[in-house]
Amino acid sequence: MSLRPIYGHQALQHRLAGVLASSRFPQAALLVGPPGVGKQRLALWIAQGLLCQAGPGAPCGECSSCRQALGLQHPDLHWFVPIQRPKAGDPDKQVEEARESLGAAMEERRRDPLWQRSEGMASHPLASVRLLHRLVSVTPFSGSRKVLVLGEAERLVVQESSPEAANALLKVLEEPPEDTTLILTAADPEALLPTIRSRLVSLRVPRVADEEVRRFLSTELDPPLKSSALERRTLLAEGSIGMALWMTGETEGPDRRAGELLAAVAGGAGDWASRALAQPTWSARGDFTALLDALAVRLRAGLEESAGDAEGRLEGRLEALRRVEEARAAAQGNVNPQLTLAVLASDLERLL
Repeated sequence: MSLRPIYGHQALQHRLAGVLASSRFPQAALLVGPPGVGKQRLALWIAQGLLCQAGPGAPCGECSSCRQALGLQHPDLHWFVPIQRPKAGDPDKQVEEARESLGAAMEERRRDPLWQRSEGMASHPLASVRLLHRLVSVTPFSGSRKVLVLGEAERLVVQESSPEAANALLKVLEEPPEDTTLILTAADPEALLPTIRSRLVSLRVPRVADEEVRRFLSTELDPPLKSSALERRTLLAEGSIGMALWMTGETEGPDRRAGELLAAVAGGAGDWASRALAQPTWSARGDFTALLDALAVRLRAGLEESAGDAEGRLEGRLEALRRVEEARAAAQGNVNPQLTLAVLASDLERLL
């Protein structure tokens, strides 16, 4: 199967097409943006343009190079994704194990181009760094250029490596061969070593409009979502197609609990007090934080719907959202979720 189209980044693609046409795209770039907004898909589109046989500019989509890139089968396009750390003891065998793991990941993404997020323990281990270094040093197979995409670069584990390996990676980023382009992506660029960030030209990838998320979900999912589920998932995604794609019942659970909390607040102190008492006193950074995130999403959506309300009512809704965000920040520390929820519910009853 081929990679799915890009949704919602037309203006950015237009700008990038001009940069590609002028042959001024940097040899070492970093695409930065929230999780799931399409950074890796956009990086692959850039790679497709760099490898396109029609010449500099946006990829034509018709030449054999473009078709190979869309099918993740181009010999000069190398996509590094987080993998499990190799188990072999010998460094050369570790590199081969990393190569096999990446090959299996690409085969899986060829079968299902709507890939899921990486597993929690997956990373770019030292073996992947060594493999990248080897690929950078070889001659392009079918054209004049090769492109290496390193997705989720914040999972790059150079701390475990020897100084020589780390320096080798930095050397590649600082002075890549003229026939090589490296594109890294990261949701949290601060997690990268400063010496790595300083060698990359950064480009921000924004969130997309809700209508683009809705269009993606309506077009790409099989079976399609029912209208109510479609709207709820679009709302919770907050401009991230990846987040919309990755949502499961586990993700939608916080939204349901947020709706129940707002219904309890509307019912008065007796209702919301019972709801607060039912809140476990642990997992402030887990389920409780997810509840507050879903509550903030619902309140923001309510702000858009009530834009024409009286000024006092609108100010109350804004203050309610601020209280939720304060509770969310506090939940990252040592707080009692049950007590925090009771105080928050009391505030919401007064403000909404």
